[in-house]
Amino acid sequence: MQPPFVYHRQKLASSLVDGMAGVGIIDFSSGMFLTAPRRTGKSTFLKEDLIPACLSAGWEPVYVDLWSNRDADPSTLIESAIVSKLSDNESQVTKLLKSTGVSRVTVLRSVTWDLSTGKLPAGATLSDALQLLSAATGKLVVLIVDEAQHALNSDEGVNAMFALKAARDALNQGGQRPGLRLVFTGSSRDKLAQLVLHTKQPFFGAEITPFPLLDRDFVEAYTEDLNAKLAETNHFDKEDMYQAFCLVGHRPELLASIVRRVALEMGEAPHLGDLLERNAHAFQEELWMDYRLTFDPLPALQKAVLQAMAEQSTTKSPFAPFKEGTLSIINGYLCQLDPKAKAPTATKVQKALESLREKEIVWRSGRGAYALEDGGMAEWLNRP
Repeated sequence: MQPPFVYHRQKLASSLVDGMAGVGIIDFSSGMFLTAPRRTGKSTFLKEDLIPACLSAGWEPVYVDLWSNRDADPSTLIESAIVSKLSDNESQVTKLLKSTGVSRVTVLRSVTWDLSTGKLPAGATLSDALQLLSAATGKLVVLIVDEAQHALNSDEGVNAMFALKAARDALNQGGQRPGLRLVFTGSSRDKLAQLVLHTKQPFFGAEITPFPLLDRDFVEAYTEDLNAKLAETNHFDKEDMYQAFCLVGHRPELLASIVRRVALEMGEAPHLGDLLERNAHAFQEELWMDYRLTFDPLPALQKAVLQAMAEQSTTKSPFAPFKEGTLSIINGYLCQLDPKAKAPTATKVQKALESLREKEIVWRSGRGAYALEDGGMAEWLNRP
């Protein structure tokens, strides 16, 4: 059986590692925030390229996906990932805890570390655990939190983010220790931005970096791999494949789904391009239809709120629903939808937002910030 196709982005991984080391064009030593739509290859890149690059640099990567269990508290998932990594290095940890230099990691001897529980011992913090991991391995620790915006869903998750900031500051002080690097990814820029845009958030002032989407090089490599499995007289054209890839928003899984549809239709070489394009348009229409079926039945004010949120998402600024300027934008959309409607009050907008949140169209952080649950809806609402 042939191994599945994996497209490696080693050059990108190397540049990000340089940034975390503080020697790249962009300095990511205080934190890296990467955002791109879901299913565009972020998690695959983290696992297949960034983590191996960190290992090659002699670092200790810790990976946690907050999307892996949406019912679990994000703070618990982060804690479990760190404790699991400590368990992987149990011999070094045990040796360190028995040594006279244990005070260097700010962990009191009175704390009993039982790594088999998967939890931190009473009295120990995430900062303690990360300092212990760094000291035990003698390596720079890289904590990678995939879909980090989910941490904002609870006070515990937000507190975990503050704890990670404290750990970063403690480990990076003075440059005497290997240090800690934090990598956060998110499928919603608006949600991830809540970690950096407000003065009360732990990483206020940090920059959000767009994660580069897969491009023509990926499509060419994928097409070559695919054609190697097909008869020479029945190959896909790289340009046709790229056009289909663009239509589905640079999402490799959707491109693979289209290829499977074409295979089921038993297309032949002269018609493969047409089949690819038709199926790509069908996928796009299916996605747009889902948004339309969600949007069309909504009351006019809720529609106007969503349109205002979509508009403001293009400016990359936080959605401030109760400010005069935002209320004016909402009213403008409302007048287009219902010329007889009265200008909405802040109270009515808040009720509309809460209704949209109950319908899982709008997301609200634990501290009251709002964003679209699916960033793709903004793309649909903002389309020409």
